[in-house]
Formats: sequence, C-alpha cells, structure tokens
Amino acid sequence: MALRLVRALTIFAVIFTSYMLHLALVRIFRRRGQDLPPWLRARRKRVDQRNARRLLAAMLRLRGVFIKLGQVLSILGGFLPRAFTRELESLQDHVPPHPFRDVERTFLATFGKRPEECFASIEREPIAAASLGQVHAAVLRSGERVAVKVLYPRIRDVIRVDMRALELIIPVVKRWYPFQLEQVHRSLVDLLRRETDYLHEATCMERMARNFAGENDILFPTVVHELTSRDILTMSFMDGVKITRLDELDRLGIDRHRLATRLVQSFYKQLFLDRFFHADPHPGNFLVQRGPEGEPRIVVLDFGAISEVTEPLIDGALQVLQGILTGDGALALRGFRGMGFVAQGANEKLLEQTVLTYFKKLLKVRDHSAGALMRANREDLEHLADPEVEREELHELMRSVAYPDGWFYVERASVIAFWLVGQIDPTLDTMSVGVPYVLPLVMARQLRDAPADAVPSGAS
Repeated sequence: MALRLVRALTIFAVIFTSYMLHLALVRIFRRRGQDLPPWLRARRKRVDQRNARRLLAAMLRLRGVFIKLGQVLSILGGFLPRAFTRELESLQDHVPPHPFRDVERTFLATFGKRPEECFASIEREPIAAASLGQVHAAVLRSGERVAVKVLYPRIRDVIRVDMRALELIIPVVKRWYPFQLEQVHRSLVDLLRRETDYLHEATCMERMARNFAGENDILFPTVVHELTSRDILTMSFMDGVKITRLDELDRLGIDRHRLATRLVQSFYKQLFLDRFFHADPHPGNFLVQRGPEGEPRIVVLDFGAISEVTEPLIDGALQVLQGILTGDGALALRGFRGMGFVAQGANEKLLEQTVLTYFKKLLKVRDHSAGALMRANREDLEHLADPEVEREELHELMRSVAYPDGWFYVERASVIAFWLVGQIDPTLDTMSVGVPYVLPLVMARQLRDAPADAVPSGAS
C-alpha cells in the first residue's frame, strides 16, 4: 500500500513539474512585456495533451479510487484543460475487469463458499466492471436469473491510501485553484463509503422502488436478501437495451423524445419531490424496454451513489430555475443565496455583481437543450462562462463562493443527466420539461404536509 501512495504522488509530481516549467517560460515573456509567441501557445496544448495521457495511464494502472476520480473529473472538470476531460471520458464506459479469482476471494470471505456453491451456475466473465466492483450473471437453484455485484478484495484499504494521496495533493492544487477542494474531498470520501456498502445499496434500491410504486414505466431490480451482504449484492436480472444504443432503440420502435422526456421527469421527481436521487445517472445505469403498447420503460440500475438532499438546497435551486425560466434575475439571486453558495466573510458586492451578470446572460438564453449548447460556437460559450471580473479579483471571487453540503452530488448528477438526455434527444430543453412537470407536484406536497392551521381557507 505504501508503494501505491508513492506511485500516486510521483505521477502528480511529474505533471506538476511539467506545468511549472511551462509557467517559467510564460513569465519570462511577460516580464519583458511581450505577447506570448505562437510556439509557446502551441507548446501549452502539447503539455496538456501529454499530461492528460499520463494521468489516464496512471489511473488505469492504479484503478480503485483513481478511476472513480477520473470519472468525476471528466464531467466536473470545467477548471481542467479540455485535453484532460477528453482523455478521461473513456473511463465512463471502459473499466478493465478484475480476474474471477478476486470474485472467489470475496465469496469465500463473506459466505465461506465459492460462487459455484451458492448458485446453480455463474458466468465467469463479468457483464459490467466498475472502479470498485463488477457484476456477473448467475442462476439461482430455483431457476431465476440474477445479477451478482461483487466488491473487489481489499478495496477499502485501497480507498484509504488513495484518499490520503489526494489529501496531500489538495494544498498544492489550491495555490492555483482556491476553491473549497476539501469539501469536494470529504464528499468523495462519503460517496466511496456508501458505494462500498452493498447492504446500504440494497436499502436504497428498495426505497427508490417504493418512491416510484405505481409508475409502471420506471423499473427496479429486487434484492435477493439471503445472498446479499456488505460485499455482495444479488438482485433480479433486468433485461433491456442500454439507453444510449440509439440504433437498437430505433429498431424497437422506441420514441426517443418520449424516452428523454420521461427520463427528465423521473430525475426532477427524485431531486425536487422525493429529495432522494440517483447521483450517478450515466448511460451504463439505465436500460430501456418496450412496453406492451410501445411505450418506453426505463430500468434503473446501480444504487450505491443514491443521495439525499437538504431542503434549503432544493428550495433555492427551484427559485433559481424559476428565475431563469421567467426572466426574474432577483429571484434567481435569492435562490443562489438560499442554496448556501455565499461563503463566510465573502466580498458580497463582488459576488452579487458577478452572479447577477451571469444570470443576466442565462436569462437571454432561450434554448437550454444539449443540442443548442453543442451548436454554439466557442466564442459564445466562453462569453457565457466568463465571470467578467478583473484578473486580480478572480481569486477573491472564488474565496467568496461556498460549497454547500450535498452540492457535489447534485451538480455531478445534474451534469451527467443533462448530457445523457442530450444523447437521446438533443432538442429536448430539460428545464422547460422538468420544471413545469415537478412544480405542481412540489406544491401539492407542501399543501399536504402543511399543518392544518397553516392551510389557507378554501385550499384543498
């Protein structure tokens, strides 16, 4: 394990040193008052590409938490050069599996039996592999087909070492990126703790199934409790087509617009109504079936990253969304404050000015679909993302922004879900579909949960 820590810190040191060398060249020209020459700008692109490949190779070699971290960075890497997010995107779908002997070790440690002794049969090749465990198809002695999710041996020790490495790296990164990375680190630790407890995942699976009881187009596996433990999760096998295999969906006659709409509605319901949501909605976690009348049915998988969200965070987010949709910048700003984004000791004037500037830009955007974003030219996107503050104010602005508890999961899930919907139907405006769908449900819940003496006369 000590060698693993050294390897992780070494790759970071190599990448860090390469950027320091490039920064030294940049400073030489700036001290002379000269513009950066084209060759130096081109060199920066080469440095980004080389380091992105180094990082990907290291993550694939180290596996464990680093693959999980790479998946997060590929989606939430707005502060990273594009070369990094391009390279790390491959980690979303292509994670190399562990050998079957690792599955056998987990079964022996858990049940004192080999997998073949627990099932009528089990396939040795996994049907899915992830950073922390993998899934095998099996058949119970009753003849029922099941999916068996198995945690890798000693993965919790690996996590402990990897998180220690990240803890050592954060202070260095913060010198150039003064965001609240410690909270991101704590959120990742919490996420990994939950994702390595399959008893917790089984409970979350059953709770979410109850939340969608009666909605026959949103489907969930059922837990086989006698073959489930903290390290092994056995559940009913769910058939279906991976949600991003568009050609197969078209052959089945699935209406993609209807599918994308239902996916958005289910996500908004989880987030804003149930306050209990799937924090890892990537394509591998959804299958699609064709219903008896041709309607799309969505199969939801992998519940290790299920998260709960606080009332202030969601109430504020609703205000932000309403403000953007209705063109009310003041309402959007109130929501931003209510969500807890203002840090203690913040430069309130600078922060308010920046947030209002940003919301004014968003209010002018009429099409919030993924297709519109993909069609936009680079200059327009850079203008939209530009906080429009002086360079010396940027660090102060970043210190003024807090990172609310639970936002890590909401942001991550929202970004993944947005791009997933965009792959299925790029023309769908997720906000225009989701907000009108969920607001009446939220209002009805508030009326139902309000004390009797708080309900206005005539309300029902």
